[in-house]
Amino acid sequence: MNSSITAVNGVAVGHASSDEHQTGCTVLIGPFRAAVDVRGLATGTREIDALDPTHLVPRIDALLLTGGSAPGLAAADGVMQWLRERGLGFNVGVTQIPIVPAAVIFDIRSAGQESPDAAMGRAACDAASTARVAEGKVGAGTGATVGKIRGPEHASPGGIGTFAIRHGEYMIGALAVVNAFGDVIDNAGKVVAGTRGDDGGFLDSMSALLSVPAPDAPITNTTLCAIATDAPLTRTALQTLARMGSSGLVRRIAPANTVFDGDIVFALSTSEFAGEFTPPELLSFGVAAQLAVEESILRAVLTARL
Repeated sequence: MNSSITAVNGVAVGHASSDEHQTGCTVLIGPFRAAVDVRGLATGTREIDALDPTHLVPRIDALLLTGGSAPGLAAADGVMQWLRERGLGFNVGVTQIPIVPAAVIFDIRSAGQESPDAAMGRAACDAASTARVAEGKVGAGTGATVGKIRGPEHASPGGIGTFAIRHGEYMIGALAVVNAFGDVIDNAGKVVAGTRGDDGGFLDSMSALLSVPAPDAPITNTTLCAIATDAPLTRTALQTLARMGSSGLVRRIAPANTVFDGDIVFALSTSEFAGEFTPPELLSFGVAAQLAVEESILRAVLTARL
């Protein structure tokens, strides 16, 4: 049974990874109506202004999540080329221009480490399918780590995770690339991935930060999430979905949305048409989205151990 984000009709996902450079990228191919909620204060993005409900472009063609910090945004060029060769994109009269918002995590460990490029973006598109999505240290989660209060040498493996929930006649799925400064905690409040102490056990970063200063430049962080549904939500409704989905980060990552994280949640609809839903209906969609995000975050770090 496919319980990943590709259980949502109309979503294809592809990974490309470099084991040598411990980085990679992940592409979600649509088209989608889309929105975004930006909570972190250290973001690296490209073309997310197209996700504003007032923007001229009504849809995006793909979403790219990538490692490599800002240089990794070059992978979006390969995604655009791949889509354009297939005649996909926004019609500007003389040609089609693919719309590909992108966001990065910081997984650079050395000056010689290469970031994802256009070739890797194309490779992710070539690998895209509607099959169950591979999880763990793959794609954009290849070089991800979690728990940086004592620096990367005491961090735990991060990764990519995904989960989907049926909500009435619709599916709501999430995919999370977890490279957080903070710890990942489970439903019982137990740390399942995070900073290791000298004894090898997990520290409680929230408590430790009250007495132990963070590293001077703990910049190697960010959690990126995508929520997808086949429900015919408007772009304004998708903003609500993204905002509620962001609560999943706060429930599973401690601390989250810090000055050293570039946390972003995207919300995507594959439905061709947009419908109207009541506030109680949007609430229930948002709850499902939050639960899917929470489970995706947990799966990212748990499968990264395997």
